[in-house]
Amino acid sequence: MTREIPAVPTSWGEVVDKITILEIKKKNMTEERALLNVEKELAMLSGMVENAIAGDPVLSDMKRELLEINSRLWVIEDRIREKEADRAFDEEFIELARSVYRTNDLRAAVKRRINIHLSSEILEEKSYKPY
Repeated sequence: MTREIPAVPTSWGEVVDKITILEIKKKNMTEERALLNVEKELAMLSGMVENAIAGDPVLSDMKRELLEINSRLWVIEDRIREKEADRAFDEEFIELARSVYRTNDLRAAVKRRINIHLSSEILEEKSYKPY
């Protein structure tokens, strides 16, 4: 049974973040079926969002920044998985693991700036112990 896609309220930052992650997946994934799903979702989200945010150079810069941060996370996560597969829980592994939350903090800050810039009704809140 096919169900209608849910219309879920979310923040602009979350949507732009999702689009950048799908763009990274499209660039890096090779399995044909997965790639088709990624391309379909990317087209659907982009189609819903692009008209609403087109022509905004500040937003374009923030989207580019988010794409760069998420690309960095992609590489970090791949490297952590390689180290895990090799059971190499060394200093590099620890530094990679720490870089995940540091990089995610940068990501959250950009998403928040997007939300503020676009006057999003929903603002994602984070609460972590300081490091």
